[in-house]
Order: sequence, then structure tokens, then C-alpha cells
Amino acid sequence: MTVRLDFTSEAFYRDPPKAIATLRMSGPLVATRFPLIGDVWITTTHDATAQVLKDGATFTLRKEDGDVAGLRWWMPRYVRTIANNMLTMDEPDHTRLRSIVDEAFRRRAIVAMEPRIRAIADGLADEIFANGSPADLVQRYARILPLAVISELLGLPLADRPRFIAWANSMSSLTNVVSFFRLLFAFRKMRAYLDRQLQLARERGGEGLIAELVQVEREGRQITPDEMVSMVFLLLAAGSETTTHLISGSAYELLRNPGLRDWLEQDWSRVGLAVEEFLRFVSPVQFSKPRYVRRDIEVEGVRLKKGDRVIVMLAAANMDPAMHDQPERLDLERKPNRHMSFGTGIHFCLGHQLARIEAACALEALFVRWPKLGLAVDPAEVRWRRRPGLRAIAKLPVVTEGRGTQAIARSEAGIDRSLTAAS
Repeated sequence: MTVRLDFTSEAFYRDPPKAIATLRMSGPLVATRFPLIGDVWITTTHDATAQVLKDGATFTLRKEDGDVAGLRWWMPRYVRTIANNMLTMDEPDHTRLRSIVDEAFRRRAIVAMEPRIRAIADGLADEIFANGSPADLVQRYARILPLAVISELLGLPLADRPRFIAWANSMSSLTNVVSFFRLLFAFRKMRAYLDRQLQLARERGGEGLIAELVQVEREGRQITPDEMVSMVFLLLAAGSETTTHLISGSAYELLRNPGLRDWLEQDWSRVGLAVEEFLRFVSPVQFSKPRYVRRDIEVEGVRLKKGDRVIVMLAAANMDPAMHDQPERLDLERKPNRHMSFGTGIHFCLGHQLARIEAACALEALFVRWPKLGLAVDPAEVRWRRRPGLRAIAKLPVVTEGRGTQAIARSEAGIDRSLTAAS
């Protein structure tokens, strides 16, 4: 039986635990229809998700003819070039490319970047209300920070960052076939831009990951020019888009849960623990890319046939009561926290360390700089982008004096400790 659920509805994004619990009642794998993809099986448990992600021989990202799952024949060549990256490759090509970028990342020493990331976050926090109040926390802060960090890490010009923001907005607006065709123009311009930047690095050298990748290319490592373009595109897009929504989603939860915010503000050394729970609870990346079933197999008692397609639901794995006590509850002190937000297996997220640092720096810089930050609208008025697979707040209007109002409301409800403690 095919289960019908609108994975792009406001109700789904507003309360994923409720929808996921309903979905899980139908089994550990559920047959459904996914936007832009079509008929697929979706995992609803931690164990089923882990099995699919770890068994790369049975569940592959490519068909036997090498085509990427979900990529259609009519899509332009430049889209195919961009899509032909590590995230869509099986072995041995995945390891070949992963080892190249791993080496480049090691040379850049991501952990050593934390002071620089913190400085960027502090500067952006200062400027949130430069154009007035209320301000959109997504566009003024959560989107700019990861784009600034990854573009600096790549060695891209500061002056080009408005282009990246425009492209990132185009990618976030992807909700259906019509918006996909609108996105094609942005993809074409982005492909041409990255081609130019790689060529400049080959001719002049430079600083950053692009120069590192060009050096690896010169040393004779096996990587084609098209793979270089797709690699840089992946780092720029994946290195910013998901972290944008982790930051905005985490800030939203703190703004609407004053008690949790108080706990964190009492000791910012707790922010690393909090970020792990935000990764689990917010789950910006809700689903993996589709995979092909290469042989008949049973997963958690459900029979899959060769040729079926499977999408793992990372958000469902993160809400599995068999793995987490009261998974529907946001608990910033949760230990242990075996979330699946970065996946597992050979495709475990390359940028996990960078994302954690960026989120921690972003939250601390924001709330230290603006201790009375508050939502400019009722939480019920916050809306999510109708982007399948990504839980992304569309706009998050904030004001500088909102916290006093929140404190009064809590006091009148009898749940505030005191007006003095909150103001």
C-alpha cells in the first residue's frame, strides 16, 4: 500500500515528529511518492536508515548504466556535470574523489579556523539591524555566515559573495518542476563562474581550497576538469545551504523556548552539546538522495525488489524512540545523542566539523550581542520553504527588544521564574 503524505506542506515542516510518528506506524520502510522523484520506499527507523546507508553494494546511487538516481535524460549537460559529484557516486569513484578533497581539507586545518569563524559571526551579528528593525535573521545572518566562511575557505573573492547569496536563494526556492526550470539559468551561470575561478587558479595559483585542488590535479591525481567543477560546486553549495538552515532553525527554537535559551546563556561552554541536539531535532537535511536496490533484499522485515528505489529519511532516524528517549522533545542536555544528521557509511558528511563550529559560533555571537533578541511575529506565523527534503525557514523576522515582551507573557502564564531574571 502506498502511503500519501505531503512532504512539502506547512504542517509537515511545523511539526515533523507528529508526521514521522504517523508514518512509522506503517512500518520501518514505507512505499510513497516523493516530490520530483516519484515512487520510492522511505525508511522510518534508525536501523533501516543505517542499513541502507552502510550497504553501498546493495543500495547504489547509480543505475547499472551509471546514470544518477533522480537525474532525468532531458536535463542539460551542465546540470549533469554539477550533479556528477561525490554525493552521487558509488565505489570506487567516491573514494577516489573523497580522498582528494579530504587531503585538501586536512591542509586547511578546519579546527584552526574557529577564531576566524567567530570573528565573522561577531561582525555579522553587529550588522543585523543595520537596515532597520525588524530584520530577517535568515537573509541578514544565517545565510551570509556559512557563505562567507566557505567562500573564504575556497579562496573566492569577497566581492563575489552577493552572487553566491543570489544563487543560494535560487536553490532554496526549488519546490517543484517549474521552479527547477527557473533554477537552470542560475546553474548555468554558476558553472561558468566556477570554470573561470579554476582556470585562474591554474594560471596564477592562490590561497584556499580551490588552489589546493588545482595542486592535487597537477600532482597527477585522477580527477577530470568536469569533476573539479562539480567538486567546487558541491563544497560551495553543501558547505552553506544546510548550515544556513541549521543556524536559523536553532535560533528559532531558542527564540520560542526562553527556558532553553536561559540555560544556554548561563554557560556558553554548553553550546557544543546544544548544537548536537539541534542537529537531531531541527534536522535541516530531512532525506538522503535516492538509491537503487541492486538485488532482492529484506530490510527490517520488508521485502525490496531489485530495481526499487529507496530514500532514507534522516529526520525519521533522528526521531526514532528506539534510539532516543522522548524524541519529540528538544533536550539540549541529551546524552548520548546518536543522531544521523550527517549520515553514516562512506557518504558521512565531509563538512560535519565545519558545520558544528559555524553553528556554535553563530548562536553564541548572536545571543551575546543581542541579549534581548525576540521574534517579531508569533511563532505560528513563521513559514517554511516548500523545498522537498530540506527543512528551511523562509523568513525569521526578529527585533532587538522582543525579549521583555516574551518575559511578561511567560509571567502572566505562571511559568516565568521572574520578570527580573528574564529582562
